[in-house]
Amino acid sequence: MPKWEGKFNLEDRTAKFGEAIIELSKIIPKNDTTRPLISQIVRSGTSVGANYCEADCAESKKDFEHKIGICKKESKETKHWLRMLAVAEPRLVERCRVLWKEATELNLIFTTIVRNSQIKP
Repeated sequence: MPKWEGKFNLEDRTAKFGEAIIELSKIIPKNDTTRPLISQIVRSGTSVGANYCEADCAESKKDFEHKIGICKKESKETKHWLRMLAVAEPRLVERCRVLWKEATELNLIFTTIVRNSQIKP
């Protein structure tokens, strides 16, 4: 599992989060219940970093706010899928809990960025 503590580089942190989601997806037993959950969590979990990269290269303040807003939504969605996976595969509860905590922290970071970008000087 990646170490999140002390990570201030969001591009690296969101990439490591996506990588950890991919690694989790590889150990989930495949069945009718888990297949759709795996697909959803890989999409939302890896989308956080991809959208952060787009935000980092935004063409305008409005574009930046929009992309960071997507990061915020995708990190929150990933929390949902982690919760569902923990129910579907109870032996993965602890792994899901660690990733859920990181998704929560990322969501709070993106919420703060959105809030601060909307403050008029």
